[in-house]
Amino acid sequence: MEYIEKTIKKGIKVHSLKTNKFKTNLIAIFLTSELSRKTVTSNALISAVLRRGSKNMPTQEEISKELEELYGATFDCGIDKTGDNQVLKFYIESINDKFLPQKDENMLKTSIEKILDIVFNPLIKDEAFDKEYVAQEKENIKHRIEGKIDNKARYALDRCIEEMYKDKPFGLYKFGYVEDLENINEKNLYQQYKDLINECKIDIFISGDIDDNIESIILENEKVKELKEREPKYNKESEQEREKHGEITEKMDVNQGKLVIGLDVNTQSEDEKYYTLVYNNILGGSANSKIFQNVREKANLAYVASSNYFRYKNNIFINCGIEISNYQKAVDLIKIQLEDMKKGNFTDEEIENAKKSIVAIIRTIDDEQDTGITYYFGQELSNNKTSIENYIKKIEGVKRENILDVANKIDINTIYFLRD
Repeated sequence: MEYIEKTIKKGIKVHSLKTNKFKTNLIAIFLTSELSRKTVTSNALISAVLRRGSKNMPTQEEISKELEELYGATFDCGIDKTGDNQVLKFYIESINDKFLPQKDENMLKTSIEKILDIVFNPLIKDEAFDKEYVAQEKENIKHRIEGKIDNKARYALDRCIEEMYKDKPFGLYKFGYVEDLENINEKNLYQQYKDLINECKIDIFISGDIDDNIESIILENEKVKELKEREPKYNKESEQEREKHGEITEKMDVNQGKLVIGLDVNTQSEDEKYYTLVYNNILGGSANSKIFQNVREKANLAYVASSNYFRYKNNIFINCGIEISNYQKAVDLIKIQLEDMKKGNFTDEEIENAKKSIVAIIRTIDDEQDTGITYYFGQELSNNKTSIENYIKKIEGVKRENILDVANKIDINTIYFLRD
């Protein structure tokens, strides 16, 4: 996979991922802005309204019809939270021109035009979004926000993050808040859309068997020509002092307790993030990890036991599904695993297994077009460009003393427990 990036206007980039591994082209547009309580709900709603129709394709039925004529191309969109940023994501996947029955068609150009139309040429009536679309999507997003309690494990993780980052951007829920929906209408939502499009960081990714002049298709697009240069407001990875929040218990109608322990990783350098990846894999990132083996398998205290490293915020979150009566035993045993890591009670075999596990995952990045795009977008946001080959070398070069050093820079911030 050959990666090329080009700035077409200040704050707007085109990223090309050239590969002949796939029969399809995947085009993605990411709109990135700072997470803010003032705009988080509106931005989530904008993503949903845009997919309902554009000026040239005013209904979902029309969009579906156009996609069907592109030999069954697919379109999708969504919202993500990456560090302190909210990202609106739009995707269109279509067959590569080389596999078309008629060689005079330009499927890539048409696909790019369709997704640019959806994102940058919305259906507008009297300086407002379609009133019916906005009303329907407000109801849909309300149900989505209210339904976040349905997945108790995810809810517990979100609540732990919310407590750790109280009154800070990362603590916000990516789909926003029900109480904010009431004041949103088709007019002020369109104004927020215009503000977003004029200020956000815009990244356009194209993955597939493509030529060197791919950005010319985008540059010649009328809606792209109208976009202004900008100083995009978005947050790179940042370290910050975090207030400790201790133990928090929340009660709900649940049969199984959900335990989430938020850890602060007090490292500074970029290399230490690679060390932390290996540390996390040994701690709870695989089926061979200390938490999985000691808390779940040997002590039989958890149905689920794992940990995940959030590199954008330099946190590790330990997640366990436990019998409610086993809460203190599970917490105490997890603390022992953390202390063992600080003492260096892990073997060379555990280190090698962790590195092999991580490298195996890295090697699959270019096996899927969307994972390749996600990888390079993450690099773009963190402003730290590392090739997949160099990424592997960094992991393979992690030593015992590096892991031990990270282990002693980690402490518990918040213990969150969801119980009956």
